[in-house]
Amino acid sequence: MIMIYSNRADAYVLQRACKMNISTVVFDRADFYENDLVFNQLDNLHPDLIVLAGFLWKVPEKIVRAFPNRIVNIHPALLPRYGGKGMYGNHVHQAVIQNNEKESGITIHYVNEHYDEGALILQAICKIDGNDTPETLAGKVHTLEYKYYPKAIEQVLLR
Repeated sequence: MIMIYSNRADAYVLQRACKMNISTVVFDRADFYENDLVFNQLDNLHPDLIVLAGFLWKVPEKIVRAFPNRIVNIHPALLPRYGGKGMYGNHVHQAVIQNNEKESGITIHYVNEHYDEGALILQAICKIDGNDTPETLAGKVHTLEYKYYPKAIEQVLLR
Protein backbone atom coordinates (compact mmCIF):
# COMPACT_ATOMS: atom_id res chain seq x y z
CA MET A 1 0.00 0.00 0.00
CA ILE A 2 1.27 3.44 -0.90
CA MET A 3 0.34 6.55 1.08
CA ILE A 4 1.45 10.11 0.54
CA TYR A 5 1.94 12.35 3.57
CA SER A 6 2.61 16.04 3.04
CA ASN A 7 3.06 19.02 5.28
CA ARG A 8 2.12 21.26 2.35
CA ALA A 9 -1.45 21.31 1.09
CA ASP A 10 -0.23 22.80 -2.21
CA ALA A 11 2.39 20.11 -2.90
CA TYR A 12 2.18 18.87 -6.48
CA VAL A 13 2.58 15.28 -5.31
CA LEU A 14 -0.95 15.48 -3.88
CA GLN A 15 -2.39 16.20 -7.34
CA ARG A 16 -0.38 13.33 -8.80
CA ALA A 17 -1.57 11.00 -6.05
CA CYS A 18 -5.20 11.95 -6.65
CA LYS A 19 -4.86 11.11 -10.35
CA MET A 20 -3.44 7.71 -9.39
CA ASN A 21 -6.02 7.02 -6.64
CA ILE A 22 -3.34 7.04 -3.94
CA SER A 23 -4.50 8.06 -0.48
CA THR A 24 -3.05 11.25 0.95
CA VAL A 25 -2.75 12.91 4.35
CA VAL A 26 -1.91 16.57 4.85
CA PHE A 27 -0.56 17.36 8.29
CA ASP A 28 0.71 20.34 10.22
CA ARG A 29 3.44 20.88 12.82
CA ALA A 30 1.15 19.92 15.69
CA ASP A 31 0.27 16.62 13.98
CA PHE A 32 3.95 15.89 13.46
CA TYR A 33 5.54 17.11 16.68
CA GLU A 34 2.85 17.40 19.35
CA ASN A 35 -0.24 15.22 19.08
CA ASP A 36 1.35 12.12 17.50
CA LEU A 37 -1.16 11.94 14.65
CA VAL A 38 1.51 11.17 12.06
CA PHE A 39 3.38 8.78 14.34
CA ASN A 40 0.22 6.86 15.25
CA GLN A 41 -0.86 6.54 11.63
CA LEU A 42 2.59 5.36 10.53
CA ASP A 43 2.73 2.94 13.44
CA ASN A 44 -0.62 1.45 12.39
CA LEU A 45 0.47 1.19 8.75
CA HIS A 46 3.73 -0.69 9.50
CA PRO A 47 5.43 0.75 6.39
CA ASP A 48 8.28 -1.12 4.74
CA LEU A 49 9.86 2.22 3.88
CA ILE A 50 9.25 5.92 4.45
CA VAL A 51 10.60 8.02 1.60
CA LEU A 52 11.16 11.73 2.11
CA ALA A 53 11.29 14.08 -0.86
CA GLY A 54 11.49 17.82 -0.44
CA PHE A 55 10.68 17.47 3.24
CA LEU A 56 12.54 20.04 5.32
CA TRP A 57 11.37 19.34 8.87
CA LYS A 58 13.50 17.34 11.26
CA VAL A 59 11.92 13.93 11.84
CA PRO A 60 11.01 13.44 15.52
CA GLU A 61 13.20 11.00 17.39
CA LYS A 62 10.12 8.91 18.24
CA ILE A 63 9.51 8.23 14.54
CA VAL A 64 13.20 7.61 13.80
CA ARG A 65 13.39 5.07 16.64
CA ALA A 66 10.19 3.32 15.54
CA PHE A 67 11.43 2.89 11.95
CA PRO A 68 15.21 2.34 12.09
CA ASN A 69 16.78 2.16 8.63
CA ARG A 70 13.34 2.49 7.10
CA ILE A 71 13.32 6.25 6.51
CA VAL A 72 15.31 7.54 3.55
CA ASN A 73 15.97 11.06 2.37
CA ILE A 74 17.70 12.74 -0.53
CA HIS A 75 19.97 15.76 -0.17
CA PRO A 76 21.07 18.03 -3.05
CA ALA A 77 24.79 17.93 -2.23
CA LEU A 78 27.57 15.51 -1.40
CA LEU A 79 27.23 15.02 2.34
CA PRO A 80 28.74 15.52 4.82
CA ARG A 81 29.48 18.90 3.22
CA TYR A 82 26.64 21.37 2.72
CA GLY A 83 24.20 19.60 5.01
CA GLY A 84 22.29 20.53 8.11
CA LYS A 85 19.53 22.90 9.05
CA GLY A 86 18.95 25.57 6.43
CA MET A 87 20.90 23.78 3.73
CA TYR A 88 18.29 23.01 1.10
CA GLY A 89 17.52 23.93 -2.49
CA ASN A 90 19.33 26.93 -3.89
CA HIS A 91 20.92 27.66 -0.49
CA VAL A 92 23.01 24.54 -1.02
CA HIS A 93 23.81 25.27 -4.65
CA GLN A 94 24.78 28.88 -3.87
CA ALA A 95 27.16 27.71 -1.11
CA VAL A 96 28.72 25.07 -3.36
CA ILE A 97 29.38 27.60 -6.12
CA GLN A 98 30.63 30.30 -3.73
CA ASN A 99 33.18 27.82 -2.37
CA ASN A 100 34.46 27.11 -5.90
CA GLU A 101 33.70 23.41 -5.71
CA LYS A 102 34.47 21.43 -8.84
CA GLU A 103 31.68 18.93 -8.30
CA SER A 104 28.40 18.51 -6.48
CA GLY A 105 25.69 15.91 -6.60
CA ILE A 106 23.20 14.08 -4.45
CA THR A 107 23.31 12.02 -1.32
CA ILE A 108 20.66 9.46 -0.52
CA HIS A 109 20.82 8.48 3.12
CA TYR A 110 18.95 6.96 6.02
CA VAL A 111 17.37 9.44 8.40
CA ASN A 112 18.57 9.56 11.99
CA GLU A 113 18.05 12.04 14.83
CA HIS A 114 20.22 14.73 13.18
CA TYR A 115 19.83 16.68 9.95
CA ASP A 116 21.65 14.98 7.07
CA GLU A 117 23.82 12.70 9.23
CA GLY A 118 22.28 9.27 8.62
CA ALA A 119 24.20 6.42 7.01
CA LEU A 120 24.85 6.85 3.30
CA ILE A 121 23.00 4.70 0.79
CA LEU A 122 24.22 6.27 -2.46
CA GLN A 123 25.98 9.34 -3.79
CA ALA A 124 26.06 10.52 -7.40
CA ILE A 125 28.28 13.29 -8.72
CA CYS A 126 27.96 16.03 -11.32
CA LYS A 127 30.69 18.38 -12.49
CA ILE A 128 30.46 22.11 -11.95
CA ASP A 129 31.79 24.40 -14.65
CA GLY A 130 32.69 28.07 -14.40
CA ASN A 131 29.40 29.13 -15.98
CA ASP A 132 27.14 27.32 -13.53
CA THR A 133 24.67 29.32 -11.47
CA PRO A 134 22.63 27.97 -8.56
CA GLU A 135 19.81 27.42 -11.06
CA THR A 136 21.87 25.50 -13.61
CA LEU A 137 23.48 23.44 -10.86
CA ALA A 138 20.00 22.70 -9.51
CA GLY A 139 19.09 21.34 -12.94
CA LYS A 140 22.09 19.00 -12.94
CA VAL A 141 21.26 17.85 -9.44
CA HIS A 142 17.59 17.26 -10.32
CA THR A 143 18.68 15.05 -13.20
CA LEU A 144 20.67 12.93 -10.74
CA GLU A 145 17.74 12.82 -8.32
CA TYR A 146 15.32 11.56 -10.96
CA LYS A 147 17.78 8.91 -12.11
CA TYR A 148 19.09 7.60 -8.80
CA TYR A 149 16.40 8.04 -6.13
CA PRO A 150 14.05 5.40 -7.58
CA LYS A 151 16.99 3.00 -7.94
CA ALA A 152 18.10 3.59 -4.35
CA ILE A 153 14.57 3.08 -3.04
CA GLU A 154 14.31 -0.20 -4.93
CA GLN A 155 17.72 -1.27 -3.61
CA VAL A 156 16.69 -0.57 -0.01
CA LEU A 157 13.37 -2.38 -0.41
CA LEU A 158 15.07 -5.48 -1.84
CA ARG A 159 17.50 -5.81 1.08
